[in-house]
Amino acid sequence: MNLFYSPDLNEEKKRFTFDKEESRHIIRVLRKTEGDHIYLTNGKGWIFKAEITVADIRHCTVLLTEKRRQEGRNYYIHLAVAPTKMNDRYEWFLEKATEIGVDEITPVICDHSERTVVKPERLEKILQSAMKQSLSAFMPRLNPVVSLESFLQQQTPGQHCIAHCEEGKERHLLKEKIVPGTETTILIGPEGDFSVREIGMALDKGYIPVSLGNTRLRTETAAVVACHTVALMNLTT
Repeated sequence: MNLFYSPDLNEEKKRFTFDKEESRHIIRVLRKTEGDHIYLTNGKGWIFKAEITVADIRHCTVLLTEKRRQEGRNYYIHLAVAPTKMNDRYEWFLEKATEIGVDEITPVICDHSERTVVKPERLEKILQSAMKQSLSAFMPRLNPVVSLESFLQQQTPGQHCIAHCEEGKERHLLKEKIVPGTETTILIGPEGDFSVREIGMALDKGYIPVSLGNTRLRTETAAVVACHTVALMNLTT
């Protein structure tokens, strides 16, 4: 099953025309023709079955014949992750977290960050591709880049955790602090970890200091482990 994505779809539409890039992929690469069926999502929980009515590589048009609402999760994962030095590592994290199930991602700039610029258009494409590959009907929300200090000023519901590696400070295993069925925000720092100042700011805001295990993980690995831990702990509910 191939899943296509367009945020412009809604449950009231009867027909839809793909842009040139998607049309070419459907007709030339996948060799679909008139009468064939494909599936689409708007990233908001809806999956549509559609029949190709115009098999043109410039403007493939479909008739939406069926629709269904994909069941969502009863919990929410928000990962605030510092950009990695190498772009491909951050893209890997986005892909895997989307496959596992993440709802919201915020790139945060920290005291020890080596990269302060990201390309949102590229990251959005990674998210879209991973969503379609995993046959999910929910597109993760990608927020603009912000400083960690600004992020900590935001008021968000649920529980809040900071995963850091500072020796000599109390930390709890993340799996022991997860509250199933609620919203969880987790901070993941850069390659050089959070600074002592940043850890103090997060703790002052009520963030729970957590550990992801006995080994030191790369930023992108830590983010995926955190995402999977939350997802796994919610499987029992």
